[in-house]
Amino acid sequence: MADNHGNTPAAWTAVGVAMLGFLVGGIALMLTPVNMVLFWIGIALGVVSFPLFLVMARLGFHTEHH
Repeated sequence: MADNHGNTPAAWTAVGVAMLGFLVGGIALMLTPVNMVLFWIGIALGVVSFPLFLVMARLGFHTEHH
């Protein structure tokens, strides 16, 4: 585990993608009628953010030197 408390490009990218997923899903739920395709795209973005973090961490973007 890194000593940088998540202040790395890998962490910021994963959080950004997850937040985008929540935003897309939330907007989809506010539409009338609810847009389920857009909602599931938001869910997919949220789920993809964790594997994205793991891949970026393996590539070396989870260090304080970037």
